[in-house]
Amino acid sequence: MPAYHHLPRLILASSSQYRHELLSRLQLPFECISPDIDESPLQGEAPDATALRLARLKAGAVAKQTPDALVIGSDQVATLDGLQIGKPGTHENALAQLRMMRGREVIFHTALCLWDGRLSDPHPAAQLANVRTVVRFRDLPDEELDNYLRIEQPYDCAGSAKNEGLGIALLEKIESTDPTALTGLPLITLCTMLRGAGVNFFN
Repeated sequence: MPAYHHLPRLILASSSQYRHELLSRLQLPFECISPDIDESPLQGEAPDATALRLARLKAGAVAKQTPDALVIGSDQVATLDGLQIGKPGTHENALAQLRMMRGREVIFHTALCLWDGRLSDPHPAAQLANVRTVVRFRDLPDEELDNYLRIEQPYDCAGSAKNEGLGIALLEKIESTDPTALTGLPLITLCTMLRGAGVNFFN
Protein backbone atom coordinates (compact mmCIF):
# COMPACT_ATOMS: atom_id res chain seq x y z
CA MET A 1 0.00 0.00 0.00
CA PRO A 2 1.47 3.40 -0.92
CA ALA A 3 2.27 5.94 1.79
CA TYR A 4 0.14 9.08 1.97
CA HIS A 5 1.59 12.27 3.38
CA HIS A 6 -1.65 14.15 3.91
CA LEU A 7 -4.97 13.22 5.42
CA PRO A 8 -7.39 12.26 2.64
CA ARG A 9 -10.96 13.43 2.57
CA LEU A 10 -12.87 11.18 4.96
CA ILE A 11 -16.59 10.56 4.52
CA LEU A 12 -19.01 8.61 6.68
CA ALA A 13 -21.69 7.12 4.43
CA SER A 14 -24.44 7.43 7.02
CA SER A 15 -26.99 9.78 8.54
CA SER A 16 -26.87 7.92 11.88
CA GLN A 17 -26.19 10.14 14.87
CA TYR A 18 -24.75 7.12 16.70
CA ARG A 19 -22.13 6.47 14.02
CA HIS A 20 -21.36 10.18 13.79
CA GLU A 21 -20.71 10.33 17.54
CA LEU A 22 -18.51 7.25 17.43
CA LEU A 23 -16.39 8.43 14.51
CA SER A 24 -15.93 11.80 16.23
CA ARG A 25 -13.93 9.99 18.94
CA LEU A 26 -11.06 9.53 16.49
CA GLN A 27 -10.65 13.33 16.20
CA LEU A 28 -10.29 13.21 12.43
CA PRO A 29 -12.08 15.71 10.18
CA PHE A 30 -14.92 14.00 8.31
CA GLU A 31 -18.14 14.64 6.44
CA CYS A 32 -21.42 12.75 6.44
CA ILE A 33 -23.27 11.84 3.27
CA SER A 34 -26.34 9.63 3.45
CA PRO A 35 -26.30 6.82 0.86
CA ASP A 36 -29.42 6.23 -1.19
CA ILE A 37 -29.69 2.44 -1.33
CA ASP A 38 -32.28 -0.27 -0.80
CA GLU A 39 -31.46 -1.86 2.57
CA SER A 40 -33.82 -4.81 2.21
CA PRO A 41 -32.24 -8.24 2.76
CA LEU A 42 -32.21 -10.60 -0.20
CA GLN A 43 -34.31 -13.74 -0.04
CA GLY A 44 -32.38 -16.53 1.68
CA GLU A 45 -29.45 -14.22 2.47
CA ALA A 46 -27.48 -15.00 5.65
CA PRO A 47 -27.47 -12.20 8.25
CA ASP A 48 -23.71 -11.60 8.08
CA ALA A 49 -23.88 -11.56 4.28
CA THR A 50 -26.64 -8.95 4.42
CA ALA A 51 -24.61 -6.71 6.72
CA LEU A 52 -21.46 -7.01 4.59
CA ARG A 53 -23.31 -6.41 1.33
CA LEU A 54 -25.08 -3.33 2.64
CA ALA A 55 -21.93 -1.87 4.21
CA ARG A 56 -20.18 -2.18 0.85
CA LEU A 57 -23.18 -0.80 -1.05
CA LYS A 58 -23.37 2.24 1.24
CA ALA A 59 -19.66 3.00 0.88
CA GLY A 60 -19.70 2.36 -2.87
CA ALA A 61 -22.73 4.58 -3.47
CA VAL A 62 -21.11 7.54 -1.76
CA ALA A 63 -17.69 6.81 -3.29
CA LYS A 64 -19.21 7.30 -6.77
CA GLN A 65 -20.06 10.88 -5.78
CA THR A 66 -16.74 11.62 -4.06
CA PRO A 67 -13.66 10.43 -6.00
CA ASP A 68 -10.32 10.33 -4.18
CA ALA A 69 -11.97 10.06 -0.76
CA LEU A 70 -11.93 7.42 1.95
CA VAL A 71 -15.55 6.38 2.49
CA ILE A 72 -16.79 4.47 5.53
CA GLY A 73 -19.88 2.30 5.20
CA SER A 74 -21.37 0.28 8.03
CA ASP A 75 -24.46 -1.83 8.55
CA GLN A 76 -25.80 -3.88 11.43
CA VAL A 77 -28.10 -6.90 11.42
CA ALA A 78 -29.46 -8.38 14.65
CA THR A 79 -30.51 -12.03 14.71
CA LEU A 80 -32.35 -14.37 17.04
CA ASP A 81 -32.35 -18.06 16.14
CA GLY A 82 -30.96 -17.08 12.75
CA LEU A 83 -33.86 -14.73 11.95
CA GLN A 84 -33.14 -11.07 11.28
CA ILE A 85 -34.49 -8.46 13.70
CA GLY A 86 -34.97 -5.05 12.12
CA LYS A 87 -35.56 -1.56 13.49
CA PRO A 88 -38.94 -1.63 15.27
CA GLY A 89 -40.22 1.77 14.13
CA THR A 90 -43.09 1.78 16.65
CA HIS A 91 -43.60 1.24 20.37
CA GLU A 92 -45.68 -1.86 19.78
CA ASN A 93 -43.07 -3.48 17.54
CA ALA A 94 -40.29 -2.61 19.98
CA LEU A 95 -42.16 -4.17 22.91
CA ALA A 96 -42.74 -7.32 20.87
CA GLN A 97 -39.01 -7.48 20.08
CA LEU A 98 -37.97 -7.08 23.72
CA ARG A 99 -40.46 -9.72 24.83
CA MET A 100 -39.05 -12.11 22.27
CA MET A 101 -35.44 -11.46 23.28
CA ARG A 102 -35.68 -11.39 27.07
CA GLY A 103 -33.64 -14.06 28.78
CA ARG A 104 -32.04 -15.02 25.45
CA GLU A 105 -28.92 -14.38 23.40
CA VAL A 106 -29.08 -12.15 20.33
CA ILE A 107 -26.27 -11.98 17.78
CA PHE A 108 -25.44 -8.63 16.20
CA HIS A 109 -23.46 -8.59 12.95
CA THR A 110 -21.83 -5.18 12.47
CA ALA A 111 -20.21 -4.95 9.05
CA LEU A 112 -17.68 -2.32 8.07
CA CYS A 113 -16.38 -1.23 4.68
CA LEU A 114 -13.60 1.27 4.01
CA TRP A 115 -13.64 2.27 0.35
CA ASP A 116 -10.45 3.94 -0.86
CA GLY A 117 -11.31 6.08 -3.88
CA ARG A 118 -7.64 6.88 -4.46
CA LEU A 119 -7.03 3.31 -5.60
CA SER A 120 -8.21 1.66 -8.77
CA ASP A 121 -7.72 -1.72 -10.42
CA PRO A 122 -5.68 -3.84 -9.98
CA HIS A 123 -5.64 -2.66 -6.36
CA PRO A 124 -8.55 -3.61 -4.12
CA ALA A 125 -10.71 -0.56 -3.47
CA ALA A 126 -12.52 -1.81 -0.38
CA GLN A 127 -11.59 -3.36 2.95
CA LEU A 128 -14.41 -5.40 4.51
CA ALA A 129 -14.97 -6.89 7.96
CA ASN A 130 -17.81 -8.25 10.07
CA VAL A 131 -17.69 -7.92 13.86
CA ARG A 132 -19.90 -10.37 15.73
CA THR A 133 -21.34 -9.38 19.11
CA VAL A 134 -23.34 -11.73 21.35
CA VAL A 135 -25.75 -10.04 23.74
CA ARG A 136 -27.74 -11.73 26.48
CA PHE A 137 -30.88 -9.84 27.50
CA ARG A 138 -32.17 -9.88 31.06
CA ASP A 139 -35.45 -11.69 31.70
CA LEU A 140 -37.51 -8.65 32.69
CA PRO A 141 -41.30 -8.30 33.09
CA ASP A 142 -43.48 -6.52 30.53
CA GLU A 143 -43.93 -3.47 32.77
CA GLU A 144 -40.19 -2.76 32.92
CA LEU A 145 -39.77 -3.27 29.18
CA ASP A 146 -42.68 -0.93 28.46
CA ASN A 147 -41.34 1.72 30.86
CA TYR A 148 -37.89 1.54 29.29
CA LEU A 149 -39.29 2.09 25.80
CA ARG A 150 -41.31 5.11 26.94
CA ILE A 151 -38.22 6.66 28.53
CA GLU A 152 -35.67 6.12 25.76
CA GLN A 153 -37.82 5.50 22.65
CA PRO A 154 -35.18 3.42 20.77
CA TYR A 155 -37.43 2.85 17.77
CA ASP A 156 -34.62 3.42 15.26
CA CYS A 157 -32.37 0.75 16.81
CA ALA A 158 -32.26 -2.88 15.72
CA GLY A 159 -33.02 -4.84 18.88
CA SER A 160 -34.96 -1.97 20.48
CA ALA A 161 -32.29 -1.07 23.03
CA LYS A 162 -29.64 1.66 23.16
CA ASN A 163 -26.70 0.00 24.87
CA GLU A 164 -24.90 3.36 25.04
CA GLY A 165 -27.83 4.73 27.09
CA LEU A 166 -30.36 3.36 29.56
CA GLY A 167 -30.76 0.27 27.41
CA ILE A 168 -27.60 -1.14 29.03
CA ALA A 169 -29.84 -1.97 32.02
CA LEU A 170 -31.70 -4.47 29.83
CA LEU A 171 -28.53 -6.42 29.14
CA GLU A 172 -26.93 -9.16 31.18
CA LYS A 173 -23.79 -9.75 29.12
CA ILE A 174 -22.00 -8.49 25.99
CA GLU A 175 -19.31 -10.53 24.24
CA SER A 176 -17.33 -8.89 21.42
CA THR A 177 -13.80 -8.20 20.23
CA ASP A 178 -14.76 -4.57 19.55
CA PRO A 179 -16.81 -2.79 22.25
CA THR A 180 -18.10 -0.07 19.91
CA ALA A 181 -19.48 -2.54 17.37
CA LEU A 182 -22.81 -2.92 19.16
CA THR A 183 -23.47 0.82 18.88
CA GLY A 184 -23.00 0.60 15.12
CA LEU A 185 -19.39 1.43 14.16
CA PRO A 186 -16.53 -0.91 15.21
CA LEU A 187 -13.78 1.62 15.93
CA ILE A 188 -10.99 -0.87 16.65
CA THR A 189 -11.59 -2.51 13.29
CA LEU A 190 -11.92 0.87 11.59
CA CYS A 191 -8.62 2.09 13.03
CA THR A 192 -6.90 -0.98 11.59
CA MET A 193 -8.44 -0.26 8.18
CA LEU A 194 -7.55 3.43 8.28
CA ARG A 195 -3.94 2.62 9.19
CA GLY A 196 -3.88 0.25 6.23
CA ALA A 197 -4.96 3.20 4.09
CA GLY A 198 -2.08 5.32 5.34
CA VAL A 199 -3.88 7.35 8.05
CA ASN A 200 -1.72 8.24 11.08
CA PHE A 201 -3.78 9.24 14.12
CA PHE A 202 -1.02 10.94 16.05
CA ASN A 203 0.69 13.20 13.51
